[in-house]
Amino acid sequence: MNPTKKPEDRFDWPLAFILLLFGVISIIAIASAQTTGQYTKNFIPSQIQWYVVGSIIIAVTMYLEPEQYKKAAWIIYGGGIFMLFLLFILPDGMSLVAPRNGAKSWFHLPFGVGSIQPAEFMKTFFIIGLARAITKHHEKYLEKTLQTDFMLLGKIFAILLLPLAFIMKQPDLGTGLVFIAITAALIIVAGITWRIILPIFLGTATLGAMLLWMALYAQEFLAKFGFRPYHFERIYSWIDPYSYASNEGHNLITSLNAIGSGQVFGKGFQGREVYVPESHTDFIFSTIGEEWGFVGASLVICLYFLLIYHMTKITLELKDPFSTYICAGIIAMITFHVFENIGMTIQLLPITGIPLPFISYGGSSLMGNMLAIGLIFSMKFHHRTYMFSKDEE
Repeated sequence: MNPTKKPEDRFDWPLAFILLLFGVISIIAIASAQTTGQYTKNFIPSQIQWYVVGSIIIAVTMYLEPEQYKKAAWIIYGGGIFMLFLLFILPDGMSLVAPRNGAKSWFHLPFGVGSIQPAEFMKTFFIIGLARAITKHHEKYLEKTLQTDFMLLGKIFAILLLPLAFIMKQPDLGTGLVFIAITAALIIVAGITWRIILPIFLGTATLGAMLLWMALYAQEFLAKFGFRPYHFERIYSWIDPYSYASNEGHNLITSLNAIGSGQVFGKGFQGREVYVPESHTDFIFSTIGEEWGFVGASLVICLYFLLIYHMTKITLELKDPFSTYICAGIIAMITFHVFENIGMTIQLLPITGIPLPFISYGGSSLMGNMLAIGLIFSMKFHHRTYMFSKDEE
């Protein structure tokens, strides 16, 4: 083993610099978003506070070695499930779990501290649990067969079942889709044969297409299975928002108008003219597109590509399977968040209420993402290289 690297040499400075850039962009975008009459609160001090807390989370997370996370994986996963279970069983009338926007997703902390969304942390806990299960499976079954692959697939779906059920019960479709995206990514990198994966993915795509068709042309049939009118309206307002401009399509129309009005170079800092609801959280990309135009929006997207590329590069350098699976899950989580959030603001995807990572205002979202990035820092910081490994020869 090569013990010559000092701690400062093992620390991932480029990743820290990328996070710093996101922090600056977040503060600038929120400062612009909160200038409309919708807001009476200054969100910037809170966002800076969450970035400081997130930095502490990264430091603590990075201090622990991957082997320690591997040993405590089921305790971590179980702790996350317990938090979701509490949300499920505690009465709605309690101030601790008062529903917000019809969703029972938050713990409201006492003494005015704020609120916390357990699902944002459960994403990372879920990745740790999946990485542990896949690693242990491959250690036990050295020879791969169709039977062992089906066993691994069953374990993966069993780990997904509980968190997905609790989150869909809240209800929180957007977060549920994040869990599905993480699962799909880890199924691919887990080495399961394509003879199993391909039929599952094709079947899922076919089912999704059928549901979309039935939402448009067979609503009465879907209503028998629990689908409600607001589910259909969400689809209709995505496909044709101008026919639902007074309700479901309003946010999308204003978002498209804001981004389009920014043109190439934008209107400048705090030069917004289009009112977009929730422009400091879910629709913050609309603020960026309007004030900084195509150039500014493209630079933000490029920064996300740089982040994903850097994390992918780290993943390919790791030799420990457990660390590799964790990094792959985190990459999938952040990539889906970015793709879904930006996609919904430009009508590429339906609106699901997923925040833009590291930029949207929100303590739970930011701290949850910082926890995940802290694991990337840990994997890189504690990565061991050997003098006579094949890559060194």
